[in-house]
Amino acid sequence: MNTMIRMLIALPLLGITLASPAAEILFEGQRLRVIGTLDGSGLPRFSEQLASGRAHTVVFEDSRGGSAEVAEDYARAIHAAGVNTEVRGQCAAACVYAFLAGREHRFGRGPQVNSLLIPLGTRPQSDDLTGLQSYAEAQKVGIETEGMANGEAPGAMPQRVPAAVRQAWRPEQGVLFTSKPTLFGRIYTSYYCDGTQGRDTSRCETLNGIDPFQLGLLTGQ
Repeated sequence: MNTMIRMLIALPLLGITLASPAAEILFEGQRLRVIGTLDGSGLPRFSEQLASGRAHTVVFEDSRGGSAEVAEDYARAIHAAGVNTEVRGQCAAACVYAFLAGREHRFGRGPQVNSLLIPLGTRPQSDDLTGLQSYAEAQKVGIETEGMANGEAPGAMPQRVPAAVRQAWRPEQGVLFTSKPTLFGRIYTSYYCDGTQGRDTSRCETLNGIDPFQLGLLTGQ
């Protein structure tokens, strides 16, 4: 076994992780694909491509997060362009906030399993979903509050991630919504992940009575 392979195996044991690759920005017809972790390096190309007016939908693919600041920038560009958003594969934390800025936001079609992980510090109860509702409304609240404070019309200012959302920004802890394809259509399931499961989401607790469509987290199938 060579030295490089030994080093790669040792990193997880030492509690060290390799940096997530920067987001890849690709055009596919009228769809602008954002693949990977949201970071500042891909933002200039993303904003430029959106400003061209060719994109109808922004598709986030397998993005496990990013920073709140970068999420704001992506959300601002999406909101200004008035495009729809879609998730293929995983979307968590920063990706979710940017995803919600779309005019319509939905899971992609196809054979893949799609998932949305909403950072939330405590397990939601079916009779009290304020945490999830505040996250779903974060875009609207952020825009209106900023604009009205400066004497401008609601919707004039860019999104800001609210403090309550920032405090819950733990990419592996929160409510997980999944969509799995079957012969009879897609099955939607909700879970609560306490953060100890890592990437093994089968250890998350199943939640009943929590519907991402009713909450406004998904707006179309």
